[in-house]
Amino acid sequence: MTFAEIAEVPIDPERALVHEEGWQSWTPTTRYRLDQAPWRAHDPTWFVMNYKDPAGLPASLSGEGMLALDPGDGGPVRIWAAADPTAAVPSIAAAPRGDRLVVSADGPVTEGTYEGGLDRALGRWAGEYAARLGAGPIRPAPTLWCSWYHYYTRVSEADMIENLDAMDRLDLPVDVVQLDDGYQSELGDWLTLSDRFTSLEDLSARIRDRGRRAGIWVAPFLVGARSEVARRHPEWLVAVAGGPEVTDRLPVSAGHNWDQDLYALDTTHPGAQAWLTEVFSTFVARGLDLFKIDFVYAAALPGRRHADVPDVEAYRLGVRVIRDAIGGSYLLGCGAPILPSVGLVDAMRVGADIASHYEPENGDMTRPSQRAAAMNVRARAYQHGRFWVNDPDCLVARPAVERREDWAEQILRYGGLRGSSDRLADLDDWGLATTRKVLSSAPPPVPFDAV
Repeated sequence: MTFAEIAEVPIDPERALVHEEGWQSWTPTTRYRLDQAPWRAHDPTWFVMNYKDPAGLPASLSGEGMLALDPGDGGPVRIWAAADPTAAVPSIAAAPRGDRLVVSADGPVTEGTYEGGLDRALGRWAGEYAARLGAGPIRPAPTLWCSWYHYYTRVSEADMIENLDAMDRLDLPVDVVQLDDGYQSELGDWLTLSDRFTSLEDLSARIRDRGRRAGIWVAPFLVGARSEVARRHPEWLVAVAGGPEVTDRLPVSAGHNWDQDLYALDTTHPGAQAWLTEVFSTFVARGLDLFKIDFVYAAALPGRRHADVPDVEAYRLGVRVIRDAIGGSYLLGCGAPILPSVGLVDAMRVGADIASHYEPENGDMTRPSQRAAAMNVRARAYQHGRFWVNDPDCLVARPAVERREDWAEQILRYGGLRGSSDRLADLDDWGLATTRKVLSSAPPPVPFDAV
């Protein structure tokens, strides 16, 4: 990164606050005093997921695409943001110099000033930003039940039916029954089922027969090394040096949930685009009409065959291909670059994955935990009703969840999209009552401060 100084602002060093906007859904996002060290990933293998630059972020205060400053001296809030987020998302860094804050960026940015404090300033800026990108009306979110946080990758068709029956028996207001990771034979082979499923078409028909809608999880821009897609079409994968073999491609990471090297799909390749269209058009034909697209930061990784296409443009191209294929179906982003996604998705995960534990592993706020999820959900509350519907992640309310009462309160305060992800038979009286309350009280898709 090569930074150029763009501003030097008078501040009260003891009272000034800086809001760091993170690159994607899970990237730590919050506001800091100048004497606080910002949260950064500890493990370099996670940098590629959490930061625009796979080398990570500097230790100084740095926003990816946007940085906001409340100077603490009664002056207006200053916000610096990407000049054209459809083409590039610059990093914006801030460092104190006595009673002034020096702001630098590694690309073109705009600057705005706003009265009324940091929360009001972020809301006003977000409204202007969405209008500049031509974001259309925000669609109301359905309520949903998701298989992930109990079954993870071992979900089966029988598990789905068991919980579908429980929704009816318990009379829960679930609009969409969303099948998560684990139905596919391999990561990237989305139309080939694991041996725990027989027919997505039959399953979605069964869901619709109960008066509910069927949804599905896909990581469209990730391809596992064991997949048929990787074996047959290495030319669709982001390359190290343009070699013809999978071994010449750039691994996104070594494992995550799938115990194999992972590769990024080259969204600028016509064959990869046709594959995305086939996958999502087939899912629509099988009766699915909510799509949670996950790990989509991968489409913005460097190394594509068409190197002249900027990273952000390649990402937006990939999402537009999906949007065209699904028509009017609901699109939920996750693991997604935040600012480049405005105008492309109906709802967005705005924080880290929830977990049954409160504190993140090794104190790393890029990892799944209630603490990390809640921090981002609060910091990005200003985006709801302006960019999209905010998805805080699902309610998990079974007795084994630490501080489950706190997480339920976070969702009730800051959750736009409301979902449950417990095995419903495991809920105690409190968990069932809270699940029903959360699913029955989804807010409208307007800013929280306008309700």
